[in-house]
Amino acid sequence: MKKVEAIIRPFKLDEVKIALVNAGVVGMTVSEVRGFGRQKGQTERYRGSEYTVEFLQKLKIEIVVEDDQVEMVVDKVINAARTGEIGDGKIFVSPIERIIRIRTGEKDLDAV
Repeated sequence: MKKVEAIIRPFKLDEVKIALVNAGVVGMTVSEVRGFGRQKGQTERYRGSEYTVEFLQKLKIEIVVEDDQVEMVVDKVINAARTGEIGDGKIFVSPIERIIRIRTGEKDLDAV
């Protein structure tokens, strides 16, 4: 099993969610996060004054899938989240050793 973490622009969440649900993904976790990469923040104006927002608002989506679904999930996220501009985000894939459903005690694939 693998965990796919995607950092995306907030306004792309619905498109990504629809693409994943239509592809058969049964669950995901979404968190509001802040950060920066090559985009290095942005300059904004408020009441005539300029200021720099260093940590930009993003969303982190976490999805746990079987190994053979990873490439499909990654492709769906890329296609739904891409705008073609700097700041579109990143995807991280990592191994998952164990999963346990707290309510039932089910383990691994049964718990997903």
